[in-house]
Amino acid sequence: MKITVIYGQNHKGSTYHIARMLAEKIGGEITEFFLPKDFGEFCLGCTQCFTLSETKCPHYDKLTPITKAMDVSDVIILASPVYVYHATGSMKAFLDHYGYRWMVHSPEPSMFFKQGVCISTAAGAGMKSTNKDMADSLFFWGVPKIYKYGNAVAATDWKSISEKKKKEIEKATDKIAKSIIKKHGKVRAGLKTKGFFYIMRMLQKKGWNEKDVSYWKEKGWTGKKRPWKK
Repeated sequence: MKITVIYGQNHKGSTYHIARMLAEKIGGEITEFFLPKDFGEFCLGCTQCFTLSETKCPHYDKLTPITKAMDVSDVIILASPVYVYHATGSMKAFLDHYGYRWMVHSPEPSMFFKQGVCISTAAGAGMKSTNKDMADSLFFWGVPKIYKYGNAVAATDWKSISEKKKKEIEKATDKIAKSIIKKHGKVRAGLKTKGFFYIMRMLQKKGWNEKDVSYWKEKGWTGKKRPWKK
């Protein structure tokens, strides 16, 4: 199994340790990226990815290694500590660059067969909204199975977390890992994903963005083909 882990921070704190723990329990080839070290650009809002091609993005070359890693992965793990009740600015800036891949535009077909995980930690609260920041992108990319795990670790670093809390984390990551392994190769788009896809299909049939319309026609999605069917 191939796993890509994208961390919304450079330091290896609580969020890093939990995400890494989960990846190792799933097993397989693990590829990691740290933001902003491995990608730290802000979207310029030039709309080139929407109207022309993602290759026209000023940051395309810098982003390509992460894009390629995600596309060949079976599991994508997005991990971010809570910053003021949301994902880090680095994670948000990274996800902003994939707006063109949302189902409303030009989704990548391979996403419809992957599993995704959102992991967040905080000393106190904010995990739910932080995980939603990341899960929104996974869903709208087409990822059919998304796990969310947040933990109020009551500490500012991994070493300071209580043993009781670490056992809780071990148990939770065991459960997620077992589920991911069990579903590997068997993940299929659910009603929510299909329902949103069909709404977007109606928009594409009407034709509101020339690039997206051409993409959907090329894939055969405005016809009988579907991204979740090989």
